[in-house]
Amino acid sequence: MTVIDIKPDAQGKVRDVYDLGDSLLLVATDRISAFDYILEDEIPYKGQVLTQLSKFWFELLDGVVENHLISTEVEDLPEQFQPYADYLRGRFMLVKKAEMFPTECIVRGYLAGSGLKEYQREGTVCGIQLPEGLVNSSKLPEPIFTPSTKAEIGDHDENISFERCAEIIGDDAAATLRDLSLAVYKRARDHAERQGIIIADTKFEFGVVDGVVILADEVLTPDSSRFWPGNEYVEGKDQPSFDKQFVRDWLTANWDRTGTPPRLPQDVIDKTSEKYIQAYEKITGKPFEK
Repeated sequence: MTVIDIKPDAQGKVRDVYDLGDSLLLVATDRISAFDYILEDEIPYKGQVLTQLSKFWFELLDGVVENHLISTEVEDLPEQFQPYADYLRGRFMLVKKAEMFPTECIVRGYLAGSGLKEYQREGTVCGIQLPEGLVNSSKLPEPIFTPSTKAEIGDHDENISFERCAEIIGDDAAATLRDLSLAVYKRARDHAERQGIIIADTKFEFGVVDGVVILADEVLTPDSSRFWPGNEYVEGKDQPSFDKQFVRDWLTANWDRTGTPPRLPQDVIDKTSEKYIQAYEKITGKPFEK
């Protein structure tokens, strides 16, 4: 584990955040979480994949929505971070400070995860009525916007209705986030499909800078999205995915979710790293530079 000898001002499950005054330095570590635990083992190159894939999408989405990215170049790092340039290269973003909305903006194009469970119980997803007869991994007639609350580390996000989202952030803001989320998803979905990837669902975060709503945090990565290989898609079952499913599957088979999670075997670490890199290469059409 590589450590920067500067204490971050905030830490998430994966990212360390440094407050630079008029901007932020976001560092994507190789930490991995599962079932709301940060695991002891890291996944090689994960932080670089998350950062470089986000950078790719920010550029592709230019014209759809503004974003918070300032630079990913090491020469733009503040002086106190230059000694760590080799570690930071490829895994950091200098970003604008934004006033963040307290909601996660989720778009679902396929039926999976918590949405599938709700549909099987009630025929809805976040209160949105869906047609009868859908099954695991069904493609939805149209993508749907299903926001959630933001949870603290260790807690679960809570799916909420659009109406509840509007109560929290206001009618106009909720409508803006819904429309931007759907527009971003559709642009990304169309690109990914050409690259042989299905984006089943994804999570966005938005903020405001100088009165303008912008896309922030990471975007369309294996940590925030379900990516499925298009050539293996079969409706009615769980799909293989380009994310940490190897980790989840191994933990499910080897841990009862009480106490501290066990250490991961090397082959699970290696396979998970490979999946993250594959996601980057398939989506961008470029080789990943380690």
